[in-house]
Amino acid sequence: MMLKLFKENIRIAFGSIKTQLLRTILTVLIIAIGITALVGILTVVTALENTVSTNFASMGANTFNINQYENNLKNRGGNEREIINPIISYPEAVAFKNKYKYPFTETSLSFTATSKAEVKYLDTKTDPEITVLGVDEHFISNSGLETTLGRSFNQFDIENNTYSCIVGSDFEKGLLKDLNPIDKIISIRGARFKVIGVLKEKGSTFGNSQDLRVLIPIQVARSLFTAPNINYTISVMVSKKEVLDEAIDNATSTMRRVRKLSPVRDNNFGIGRSDDLINRILSITQYLGIAAWTISVITILGSSIALMNIMVVSVTERTREIGVRKALGAKRSTVAFQFFIETLLIGQIGGLVGILLGILLGFAIATAMSFVFVIPWMAIFAAFGTSFCVALVSGLYPAIKASKLDPIEALRYE
Repeated sequence: MMLKLFKENIRIAFGSIKTQLLRTILTVLIIAIGITALVGILTVVTALENTVSTNFASMGANTFNINQYENNLKNRGGNEREIINPIISYPEAVAFKNKYKYPFTETSLSFTATSKAEVKYLDTKTDPEITVLGVDEHFISNSGLETTLGRSFNQFDIENNTYSCIVGSDFEKGLLKDLNPIDKIISIRGARFKVIGVLKEKGSTFGNSQDLRVLIPIQVARSLFTAPNINYTISVMVSKKEVLDEAIDNATSTMRRVRKLSPVRDNNFGIGRSDDLINRILSITQYLGIAAWTISVITILGSSIALMNIMVVSVTERTREIGVRKALGAKRSTVAFQFFIETLLIGQIGGLVGILLGILLGFAIATAMSFVFVIPWMAIFAAFGTSFCVALVSGLYPAIKASKLDPIEALRYE
Protein backbone atom coordinates (compact mmCIF):
# COMPACT_ATOMS: atom_id res chain seq x y z
CA MET A 1 0.00 0.00 0.00
CA MET A 2 2.77 2.44 0.97
CA LEU A 3 4.70 1.59 -2.20
CA LYS A 4 1.65 2.29 -4.37
CA LEU A 5 1.11 5.61 -2.58
CA PHE A 6 4.77 6.51 -3.08
CA LYS A 7 4.60 5.69 -6.82
CA GLU A 8 1.41 7.72 -7.15
CA ASN A 9 3.05 10.72 -5.45
CA ILE A 10 6.04 10.43 -7.80
CA ARG A 11 3.68 10.38 -10.80
CA ILE A 12 1.76 13.42 -9.52
CA ALA A 13 5.04 15.23 -8.81
CA PHE A 14 6.28 14.69 -12.38
CA GLY A 15 2.90 15.87 -13.70
CA SER A 16 3.15 19.03 -11.61
CA ILE A 17 6.71 19.65 -12.79
CA LYS A 18 5.59 19.39 -16.44
CA THR A 19 2.84 21.97 -15.92
CA GLN A 20 5.39 24.42 -14.40
CA LEU A 21 8.34 23.48 -16.62
CA LEU A 22 10.03 26.87 -17.03
CA ARG A 23 9.75 27.73 -13.34
CA THR A 24 11.06 24.28 -12.38
CA ILE A 25 14.00 24.53 -14.82
CA LEU A 26 15.02 27.89 -13.36
CA THR A 27 14.83 26.50 -9.82
CA VAL A 28 16.81 23.39 -10.81
CA LEU A 29 19.49 25.64 -12.38
CA ILE A 30 19.77 27.74 -9.21
CA ILE A 31 20.31 24.58 -7.15
CA ALA A 32 22.68 23.17 -9.78
CA ILE A 33 24.88 26.29 -9.72
CA GLY A 34 25.49 25.92 -6.00
CA ILE A 35 26.20 22.20 -6.30
CA THR A 36 28.44 22.82 -9.35
CA ALA A 37 30.53 25.30 -7.35
CA LEU A 38 30.86 22.80 -4.50
CA VAL A 39 31.65 19.73 -6.62
CA GLY A 40 33.83 21.63 -9.10
CA ILE A 41 36.11 23.16 -6.48
CA LEU A 42 36.27 19.97 -4.41
CA THR A 43 37.10 18.02 -7.59
CA VAL A 44 40.03 20.35 -8.31
CA VAL A 45 41.14 20.16 -4.66
CA THR A 46 41.05 16.34 -4.78
CA ALA A 47 42.98 16.35 -8.07
CA LEU A 48 45.56 18.73 -6.58
CA GLU A 49 45.97 16.54 -3.50
CA ASN A 50 46.49 13.45 -5.66
CA THR A 51 49.03 15.27 -7.83
CA VAL A 52 50.98 16.46 -4.80
CA SER A 53 50.87 13.02 -3.18
CA THR A 54 51.93 11.29 -6.41
CA ASN A 55 54.83 13.65 -7.07
CA PHE A 56 56.17 13.99 -3.53
CA ALA A 57 55.31 10.68 -1.88
CA SER A 58 57.88 8.99 -4.13
CA MET A 59 60.56 10.90 -2.23
CA GLY A 60 59.86 8.56 0.65
CA ALA A 61 58.81 9.37 4.18
CA ASN A 62 62.30 8.37 5.36
CA THR A 63 64.14 11.04 3.37
CA PHE A 64 65.24 14.52 4.41
CA ASN A 65 67.13 17.26 2.59
CA ILE A 66 69.57 19.89 3.78
CA ASN A 67 69.38 23.02 1.70
CA GLN A 68 69.43 26.78 1.84
CA TYR A 69 66.42 28.36 3.53
CA GLU A 70 64.44 30.90 1.63
CA ASN A 71 64.68 34.42 2.99
CA ASN A 72 62.78 34.73 6.26
CA LEU A 73 62.16 37.43 8.79
CA LYS A 74 63.40 37.19 12.38
CA ASN A 75 62.35 39.52 15.14
CA ARG A 76 65.39 40.93 16.89
CA GLY A 77 64.80 43.40 19.73
CA GLY A 78 61.48 44.52 18.31
CA ASN A 79 62.96 45.27 14.89
CA GLU A 80 62.57 42.91 11.96
CA ARG A 81 65.50 42.41 9.68
CA GLU A 82 66.01 40.12 6.75
CA ILE A 83 68.30 37.15 7.27
CA ILE A 84 69.66 35.44 4.18
CA ASN A 85 71.01 31.95 4.69
CA PRO A 86 74.24 31.32 2.78
CA ILE A 87 74.20 28.78 -0.02
CA ILE A 88 75.51 25.29 0.62
CA SER A 89 78.82 25.25 -1.23
CA TYR A 90 80.50 22.17 -2.66
CA PRO A 91 83.22 22.04 0.05
CA GLU A 92 80.53 22.22 2.74
CA ALA A 93 78.46 19.50 1.07
CA VAL A 94 81.50 17.21 0.78
CA ALA A 95 82.56 17.96 4.36
CA PHE A 96 79.09 17.03 5.59
CA LYS A 97 79.08 13.78 3.63
CA ASN A 98 82.49 12.84 5.04
CA LYS A 99 81.56 13.65 8.65
CA TYR A 100 78.00 12.33 8.72
CA LYS A 101 78.22 8.62 9.49
CA TYR A 102 74.92 7.93 11.22
CA PRO A 103 73.85 4.24 11.00
CA PHE A 104 71.30 3.15 8.39
CA THR A 105 71.71 6.32 6.30
CA GLU A 106 72.87 7.06 2.76
CA THR A 107 73.90 10.58 1.77
CA SER A 108 73.61 12.05 -1.71
CA LEU A 109 74.92 15.32 -3.15
CA SER A 110 73.40 17.04 -6.17
CA PHE A 111 72.85 20.43 -7.79
CA THR A 112 70.87 21.91 -10.66
CA ALA A 113 73.43 22.83 -13.31
CA THR A 114 70.92 24.56 -15.61
CA SER A 115 67.24 24.50 -16.48
CA LYS A 116 67.70 25.85 -20.01
CA ALA A 117 70.00 23.36 -21.70
CA GLU A 118 69.82 22.40 -25.37
CA VAL A 119 70.42 18.70 -26.05
CA LYS A 120 71.46 17.37 -29.46
CA TYR A 121 71.32 13.93 -31.07
CA LEU A 122 72.87 13.71 -34.55
CA ASP A 123 71.26 16.61 -36.49
CA THR A 124 68.29 16.97 -34.16
CA LYS A 125 68.15 19.19 -31.10
CA THR A 126 65.65 20.04 -28.37
CA ASP A 127 64.33 23.42 -27.36
CA PRO A 128 66.49 25.08 -24.66
CA GLU A 129 64.23 23.80 -21.86
CA ILE A 130 66.10 20.76 -20.54
CA THR A 131 67.12 20.65 -16.89
CA VAL A 132 70.58 19.21 -16.26
CA LEU A 133 71.38 17.87 -12.79
CA GLY A 134 74.79 16.95 -11.42
CA VAL A 135 74.28 13.89 -9.19
CA ASP A 136 76.10 11.05 -7.44
CA GLU A 137 75.39 7.32 -7.33
CA HIS A 138 72.84 7.63 -4.49
CA PHE A 139 70.72 10.42 -6.01
CA ILE A 140 68.19 8.22 -7.83
CA SER A 141 67.43 5.96 -4.87
CA ASN A 142 67.28 8.90 -2.42
CA SER A 143 64.90 10.81 -4.71
CA GLY A 144 62.52 7.88 -5.14
CA LEU A 145 63.23 7.70 -8.87
CA GLU A 146 63.35 4.55 -10.98
CA THR A 147 64.80 3.60 -14.33
CA THR A 148 62.62 1.83 -16.87
CA LEU A 149 65.49 1.13 -19.27
CA GLY A 150 69.18 0.65 -18.68
CA ARG A 151 70.71 1.24 -15.27
CA SER A 152 71.47 3.86 -12.67
CA PHE A 153 74.88 5.39 -11.94
CA ASN A 154 77.32 3.23 -10.01
CA GLN A 155 80.34 4.17 -7.93
CA PHE A 156 82.68 3.65 -10.90
CA ASP A 157 80.75 6.18 -13.03
CA ILE A 158 80.97 8.85 -10.33
CA GLU A 159 84.56 8.29 -9.17
CA ASN A 160 85.90 8.13 -12.74
CA ASN A 161 83.78 11.01 -14.06
CA THR A 162 82.48 9.02 -17.01
CA TYR A 163 80.60 10.95 -19.65
CA SER A 164 77.42 8.96 -19.16
CA CYS A 165 73.90 10.20 -18.52
CA ILE A 166 70.39 9.18 -17.56
CA VAL A 167 67.54 10.92 -19.39
CA GLY A 168 63.91 11.64 -18.53
CA SER A 169 61.07 9.71 -20.14
CA ASP A 170 60.15 12.57 -22.50
CA PHE A 171 63.28 11.87 -24.53
CA GLU A 172 61.62 8.65 -25.72
CA LYS A 173 58.79 10.77 -27.12
CA GLY A 174 60.95 13.51 -28.60
CA LEU A 175 64.67 13.54 -29.35
CA LEU A 176 65.10 9.74 -29.19
CA LYS A 177 61.65 8.80 -30.49
CA ASP A 178 61.32 5.35 -32.11
CA LEU A 179 64.86 4.47 -30.97
CA ASN A 180 66.35 2.38 -28.20
CA PRO A 181 67.91 5.23 -26.15
CA ILE A 182 70.50 3.02 -24.43
CA ASP A 183 74.07 3.64 -25.67
CA LYS A 184 73.00 6.53 -27.89
CA ILE A 185 75.31 9.56 -27.80
CA ILE A 186 73.76 12.93 -27.01
CA SER A 187 75.51 16.30 -26.83
CA ILE A 188 75.20 18.91 -24.06
CA ARG A 189 77.27 22.10 -24.37
CA GLY A 190 79.52 20.35 -26.86
CA ALA A 191 80.24 17.44 -24.50
CA ARG A 192 79.21 13.96 -25.69
CA PHE A 193 77.36 11.70 -23.23
CA LYS A 194 76.37 8.05 -23.58
CA VAL A 195 72.82 7.31 -22.42
CA ILE A 196 72.92 4.50 -19.85
CA GLY A 197 69.37 4.74 -18.49
CA VAL A 198 65.87 6.22 -18.86
CA LEU A 199 63.88 7.44 -15.87
CA LYS A 200 60.34 6.31 -15.17
CA GLU A 201 57.73 8.90 -16.14
CA LYS A 202 56.87 11.37 -13.38
CA GLY A 203 54.51 13.74 -15.18
CA SER A 204 54.16 17.45 -14.50
CA THR A 205 53.95 19.36 -11.24
CA PHE A 206 52.11 22.68 -11.54
CA GLY A 207 52.81 22.76 -15.28
CA ASN A 208 56.54 21.96 -14.98
CA SER A 209 57.55 18.69 -16.60
CA GLN A 210 59.59 16.36 -14.40
CA ASP A 211 60.59 14.27 -17.42
CA LEU A 212 62.58 16.85 -19.39
CA ARG A 213 65.84 16.38 -17.52
CA VAL A 214 69.25 14.80 -17.84
CA LEU A 215 71.33 13.46 -14.95
CA ILE A 216 75.11 13.49 -15.30
CA PRO A 217 77.95 12.74 -12.83
CA ILE A 218 78.40 15.59 -10.38
CA GLN A 219 82.09 16.33 -11.12
CA VAL A 220 81.44 16.34 -14.87
CA ALA A 221 78.57 18.80 -14.29
CA ARG A 222 80.87 21.02 -12.19
CA SER A 223 83.42 21.14 -15.00
CA LEU A 224 80.81 22.01 -17.67
CA PHE A 225 78.71 24.45 -15.65
CA THR A 226 80.91 26.87 -13.75
CA ALA A 227 78.41 29.50 -12.65
CA PRO A 228 79.34 31.25 -9.38
CA ASN A 229 77.53 30.53 -6.13
CA ILE A 230 76.13 27.14 -7.08
CA ASN A 231 73.78 25.89 -4.36
CA TYR A 232 74.09 22.18 -3.53
CA THR A 233 71.44 19.92 -2.06
CA ILE A 234 72.26 17.24 0.48
CA SER A 235 69.77 14.38 0.58
CA VAL A 236 69.79 11.71 3.27
CA MET A 237 67.76 8.51 3.15
CA VAL A 238 67.22 6.57 6.38
CA SER A 239 66.56 2.88 5.86
CA LYS A 240 64.93 2.45 9.31
CA LYS A 241 62.06 4.84 9.93
CA GLU A 242 62.28 4.51 13.71
CA VAL A 243 65.68 6.28 13.76
CA LEU A 244 64.65 9.10 11.42
CA ASP A 245 64.29 11.76 14.14
CA GLU A 246 67.64 10.86 15.67
CA ALA A 247 69.24 10.90 12.22
CA ILE A 248 67.90 14.41 11.59
CA ASP A 249 69.17 15.64 14.97
CA ASN A 250 72.60 14.17 14.21
CA ALA A 251 72.59 15.74 10.74
CA THR A 252 71.71 19.13 12.24
CA SER A 253 74.62 19.02 14.68
CA THR A 254 76.96 17.79 11.93
CA MET A 255 75.99 20.65 9.60
CA ARG A 256 76.41 23.15 12.44
CA ARG A 257 79.97 21.85 12.94
CA VAL A 258 80.64 22.12 9.21
CA ARG A 259 79.54 25.75 9.30
CA LYS A 260 81.32 26.40 12.61
CA LEU A 261 78.21 27.80 14.28
CA SER A 262 78.49 28.73 17.95
CA PRO A 263 75.88 27.24 20.34
CA VAL A 264 74.06 30.58 20.65
CA ARG A 265 73.58 31.05 16.90
CA ASP A 266 70.52 29.82 14.98
CA ASN A 267 70.82 27.37 12.13
CA ASN A 268 71.61 29.12 8.86
CA PHE A 269 70.47 26.18 6.74
CA GLY A 270 67.23 24.31 6.31
CA ILE A 271 66.31 20.68 6.95
CA GLY A 272 63.10 19.50 5.34
CA ARG A 273 61.51 16.09 5.64
CA SER A 274 59.69 14.87 2.55
CA ASP A 275 56.54 14.03 4.50
CA ASP A 276 56.53 17.52 6.08
CA LEU A 277 56.63 19.01 2.60
CA ILE A 278 53.63 16.95 1.52
CA ASN A 279 51.65 17.88 4.63
CA ARG A 280 52.48 21.56 4.26
CA ILE A 281 51.25 21.66 0.67
CA LEU A 282 48.15 19.59 1.40
CA SER A 283 47.22 21.90 4.28
CA ILE A 284 46.86 24.71 1.74
CA THR A 285 44.13 22.75 -0.06
CA GLN A 286 41.98 22.91 3.08
CA TYR A 287 41.44 26.62 2.43
CA LEU A 288 40.20 25.81 -1.07
CA GLY A 289 37.73 23.35 0.45
CA ILE A 290 36.49 26.05 2.86
CA ALA A 291 36.11 28.45 -0.08
CA ALA A 292 34.08 25.82 -1.95
CA TRP A 293 31.71 25.35 0.97
CA THR A 294 31.37 29.12 1.54
CA ILE A 295 30.47 29.81 -2.10
CA SER A 296 28.10 26.85 -2.16
CA VAL A 297 26.32 27.76 1.08
CA ILE A 298 25.60 31.27 -0.20
CA THR A 299 24.32 29.97 -3.53
CA ILE A 300 22.39 27.09 -1.96
CA LEU A 301 20.72 29.51 0.47
CA GLY A 302 19.37 31.36 -2.54
CA SER A 303 18.25 28.11 -4.17
CA SER A 304 16.45 27.07 -0.96
CA ILE A 305 14.46 30.31 -1.00
CA ALA A 306 13.69 29.86 -4.72
CA LEU A 307 12.58 26.26 -4.20
CA MET A 308 10.40 27.18 -1.21
CA ASN A 309 8.86 30.00 -3.25
CA ILE A 310 7.96 27.73 -6.15
CA MET A 311 6.36 25.21 -3.80
CA VAL A 312 4.36 27.89 -1.93
CA VAL A 313 3.09 29.19 -5.28
CA SER A 314 2.32 25.60 -6.30
CA VAL A 315 0.25 25.11 -3.12
CA THR A 316 -1.67 28.31 -3.84
CA GLU A 317 -2.32 27.36 -7.47
CA ARG A 318 -3.52 23.88 -6.53
CA THR A 319 -5.74 24.90 -3.62
CA ARG A 320 -8.91 23.52 -5.26
CA GLU A 321 -7.07 20.25 -6.09
CA ILE A 322 -6.09 19.93 -2.42
CA GLY A 323 -9.70 20.63 -1.40
CA VAL A 324 -10.98 17.89 -3.70
CA ARG A 325 -8.44 15.39 -2.32
CA LYS A 326 -9.38 16.20 1.26
CA ALA A 327 -13.09 16.01 0.47
CA LEU A 328 -12.51 12.52 -0.94
CA GLY A 329 -10.83 11.45 2.32
CA ALA A 330 -7.13 12.26 1.85
CA LYS A 331 -5.35 12.59 5.16
CA ARG A 332 -3.27 15.62 6.12
CA SER A 333 -0.13 13.45 6.13
CA THR A 334 -0.92 12.21 2.59
CA VAL A 335 -1.24 15.76 1.23
CA ALA A 336 1.92 16.89 3.05
CA PHE A 337 3.83 13.86 1.77
CA GLN A 338 2.77 14.57 -1.83
CA PHE A 339 4.18 18.11 -1.78
CA PHE A 340 7.25 17.03 0.13
CA ILE A 341 8.02 14.36 -2.53
CA GLU A 342 7.64 16.99 -5.24
CA THR A 343 10.11 19.31 -3.48
CA LEU A 344 12.53 16.45 -2.91
CA LEU A 345 12.36 15.47 -6.58
CA ILE A 346 13.21 18.98 -7.79
CA GLY A 347 16.05 19.21 -5.26
CA GLN A 348 17.59 15.90 -6.33
CA ILE A 349 17.30 16.78 -10.05
CA GLY A 350 19.14 20.02 -9.30
CA GLY A 351 21.74 18.10 -7.31
CA LEU A 352 22.28 15.57 -10.10
CA VAL A 353 22.69 18.29 -12.73
CA GLY A 354 25.08 20.16 -10.42
CA ILE A 355 27.17 17.03 -9.79
CA LEU A 356 27.55 16.31 -13.52
CA LEU A 357 28.46 19.93 -14.31
CA GLY A 358 30.81 20.08 -11.30
CA ILE A 359 32.70 16.93 -12.32
CA LEU A 360 33.02 18.20 -15.91
CA LEU A 361 34.25 21.59 -14.66
CA GLY A 362 36.71 19.96 -12.25
CA PHE A 363 37.96 17.59 -14.95
CA ALA A 364 38.50 20.48 -17.37
CA ILE A 365 40.48 22.51 -14.80
CA ALA A 366 42.46 19.45 -13.63
CA THR A 367 43.36 18.60 -17.23
CA ALA A 368 44.39 22.18 -17.99
CA MET A 369 46.58 22.28 -14.85
CA SER A 370 48.02 18.76 -15.49
CA PHE A 371 46.62 17.46 -12.20
CA VAL A 372 45.94 13.78 -11.56
CA PHE A 373 42.13 13.57 -11.89
CA VAL A 374 40.08 11.12 -9.84
CA ILE A 375 36.34 10.90 -9.29
CA PRO A 376 35.65 12.95 -6.13
CA TRP A 377 33.35 10.57 -4.26
CA MET A 378 33.35 12.68 -1.10
CA ALA A 379 32.25 15.72 -3.12
CA ILE A 380 29.48 13.68 -4.75
CA PHE A 381 28.19 12.40 -1.41
CA ALA A 382 28.39 15.93 0.00
CA ALA A 383 26.43 17.26 -3.00
CA PHE A 384 23.70 14.64 -2.63
CA GLY A 385 23.45 15.38 1.09
CA THR A 386 23.35 19.13 0.46
CA SER A 387 20.64 18.92 -2.21
CA PHE A 388 18.61 16.65 0.08
CA CYS A 389 18.90 19.15 2.95
CA VAL A 390 17.86 21.98 0.59
CA ALA A 391 14.75 20.02 -0.41
CA LEU A 392 14.04 19.07 3.20
CA VAL A 393 14.19 22.65 4.48
CA SER A 394 12.43 24.16 1.46
CA GLY A 395 9.66 21.56 1.26
CA LEU A 396 8.70 21.45 4.92
CA TYR A 397 6.74 24.73 5.11
CA PRO A 398 4.79 24.34 1.82
CA ALA A 399 3.92 20.73 2.70
CA ILE A 400 2.61 21.71 6.14
CA LYS A 401 0.71 24.65 4.63
CA ALA A 402 -0.95 22.38 2.08
CA SER A 403 -1.89 19.79 4.70
CA LYS A 404 -3.59 22.41 6.92
CA LEU A 405 -5.90 23.83 4.24
CA ASP A 406 -9.58 23.60 5.13
CA PRO A 407 -11.30 21.44 2.47
CA ILE A 408 -14.45 23.64 2.30
CA GLU A 409 -12.44 26.88 1.96
CA ALA A 410 -10.13 25.18 -0.55
CA LEU A 411 -13.10 24.11 -2.74
CA ARG A 412 -14.38 27.71 -2.75
CA TYR A 413 -10.98 29.04 -3.89
CA GLU A 414 -10.99 30.60 -7.35
